[in-house]
Amino acid sequence: MATEFKIPELGENVEKGDVIRLLVKVGDVVRVDQPVVELETDKATIEVPSSVSGKVLEIKVKPGQKVKVGQTVLVLDPVVQPATGEPTPQRRSSDPNPQRRSTDPVPQAPPRAAEPAAAEPPAPKPPKPQPATSTSTSTSTDAPAKAPAAVVDITSGRAPVAAPAAAAASSAAASASASAVPAAPSVRRYARELGVDIAHVAGTGPGGRVNQEDVKEFVRAQSASGSGRRGAPSTSTLTALAAPPLPDFTKWGEIDVRPMSNIRRKTAEHLAQAWRAPHVTQNDKADITALEDFRQTYGPRVEKAGGKLTITAIVIKVLAAALAKYPQFASSVDVAAESIVFKKYCHIGVAVDTPNGLLVPVIRDANRKTMTQIAVELAQLSQKARDRKLSLEEMAGSVFSVTNLGGIGGTSFSPIINTPEVAILGISRTSIEPVYKDGQFVPRHMLPLSLSYDHRAIDGADAARFLRFIADGLEQPLTMVL
Repeated sequence: MATEFKIPELGENVEKGDVIRLLVKVGDVVRVDQPVVELETDKATIEVPSSVSGKVLEIKVKPGQKVKVGQTVLVLDPVVQPATGEPTPQRRSSDPNPQRRSTDPVPQAPPRAAEPAAAEPPAPKPPKPQPATSTSTSTSTDAPAKAPAAVVDITSGRAPVAAPAAAAASSAAASASASAVPAAPSVRRYARELGVDIAHVAGTGPGGRVNQEDVKEFVRAQSASGSGRRGAPSTSTLTALAAPPLPDFTKWGEIDVRPMSNIRRKTAEHLAQAWRAPHVTQNDKADITALEDFRQTYGPRVEKAGGKLTITAIVIKVLAAALAKYPQFASSVDVAAESIVFKKYCHIGVAVDTPNGLLVPVIRDANRKTMTQIAVELAQLSQKARDRKLSLEEMAGSVFSVTNLGGIGGTSFSPIINTPEVAILGISRTSIEPVYKDGQFVPRHMLPLSLSYDHRAIDGADAARFLRFIADGLEQPLTMVL
C-alpha cells in the first residue's frame, strides 16, 4: 500500500509556503528525516524532512507552487527499504519545527507480516450525559440563546462591565470551551485582542486548527450579517494592508507590478499590526570616543574567535544589563487580561537587512554570554539570514529588538516596535562632533540612539533613564565588566 508524505506543522502560526526546489525525484529511496523539499514561508526558507521512508512513486508538487500544511507532497512505496538493506520503521515526527533533528538512534523494527499502513482507530465511546452546567457549545436551534460574551473594545482597551455572577459563569464557560479549540497561542491572543470567543471560530487548518485568517473571516462574517457588537472591529481594522483603491497609474506612463514575496508580505502585515501600539520615540547620543579605542584594542582578539567587535554586538551586551535593571522593557501587554507579562529570560532580536527582506534572528541568553560569544554568534546568524538558512526557532522568543542603520547613514529614526515586545532600540551613523569638555570644544565620536516604546507599559521618564543607562554603558565600556 502506498504511503503519502504530507507537509507537517512548520511552526507557530505558519500555515503555508512556496516550493523553492525539490530535493528528491521519482525513483529515489527516501529515509526518515531526509530533507525532501525546500519551502519559503512567511518567516524563513527551510528544508522539510520526510517523516516516512520508501521509494518515491509520485511527486505531487512542483517548484513555484504554494502548499499548505497537510498537503500531500510525495507518494512512496513503503515496502522498498533503504540502501543498507535494513528495514526502517515509518515514523511521523511530532516536532513542530521540521529543521530540528533528533540525535537519538531510530529503533529498528523486526520484520513482520504485511499489515495495513495505519490501524483503524477504536470506535468512539458513547458520550456521557452532560449535567445542566455543561460548558460544551450547543448548535441546536431550539436551545436557549446565550448571552453574548463581553467584547474588549480595542479602541479603549476596556471591557464592558457585567453582573458579577453572570460574568463569573460566562468566564468559566468560555475558558473551558476555548481551551479545547486547537490554535496557536499567538492566534488565541489575537482573538482575545479583537474580542472574539475562539470557541465560536471554525478552523480551516489540519484537524480543525484555527489560524489568524479564520479569526479575521469570523469577524468579517459577523460584520456582514450585522450580528457584531457595537464597537467590534471592522474589516479595515483586521486587514493589515487595508487602504483605498489605487488609481490607474497606466494613465501617466508605463508601470511594473511585482507581487510581494512571502517575507515582504508578512513584514508588512506584522508592522501594520505593530503600529497599533501607542509609539513614542526617545532620542539621545552616546560619546563613544573611548569605545572606539576599546574596539581598536580588543577587535583582533574577537576576530580570532570568528566574530567581529561591532557596535551592535557591544550594544547587545549593554542591553542585557539594562533589561536586568529595567525589566518593564522586556515585557508584553496583555490587553484582554489587563495585565503585563514580565519575562525573566534575556533573548535579544537583531534586525538584519537581506536581499529577501528584513529578518530578525535572536541572540539567546545574552546576559549569560561574553561580548566575544555574542559577536561570534551575531556574525553566524547574520550570515545565515543572508543565505536564507535561518530556522523559525532562530527567529522566535525575543524580548527586545535592536536595529542598526549606521552602516547606511542617517542621524536618527523612529523604529517600529516588534510586537509583542514593548520597545526597540535604533542606532544611526556615528559622526565626529565638537563637544564642550573641560572648558573647550573637542572632537568626539557621537553615536545617535533612538528608543521607541509602547506607552501602555513604559512611562517617558523610565524610557529616558533606560536610554541614558545604555549611553553611559557605551561611553564607559569597562564599567560593564564591573
